[in-house]
Amino acid sequence: MTDFTLVPAIAADFDDLLWLRLRAMRASLEALGRYDPMRARQRFVDNFKPEYCHHIVVNGHRIGCVAVRPEGEGLQLDMLYIHPSKQGQGWGTRVLQYINEQADRDGKSIKVEVLKGSPANAFYQQHGYMHQYDGEWDHYYLRQPARMAA
Repeated sequence: MTDFTLVPAIAADFDDLLWLRLRAMRASLEALGRYDPMRARQRFVDNFKPEYCHHIVVNGHRIGCVAVRPEGEGLQLDMLYIHPSKQGQGWGTRVLQYINEQADRDGKSIKVEVLKGSPANAFYQQHGYMHQYDGEWDHYYLRQPARMAA
């Protein structure tokens, strides 16, 4: 049982979800000297697939969004953003645990890319995501399904 609801996104949600992404990532990007709203918008345009995106809703209010899509035999976690006013309250952990449990049930691995220098790197590592390789700006992680990881 979860204390949040995942509500499917639609294409018309683009601007709201972009705003959420910019708010959620701004501090990390500024700390690295890489905050550029236009670049962030373009990256979101390039990766936004509403059919795989869900709003994270708590008590009738959207506090974040998550997107998980099929990739090969596994899954790709394209985004998990929590509004800054709700960060540090365990919502990201709850949502990620839910996604991990669903992937375990289906025997699917999950890939995620995380901005170098972002606190999100430790977050994913704490949840069983193993570093695979580095790109120019991101670290790439993989989490095997629980029954395969043992």
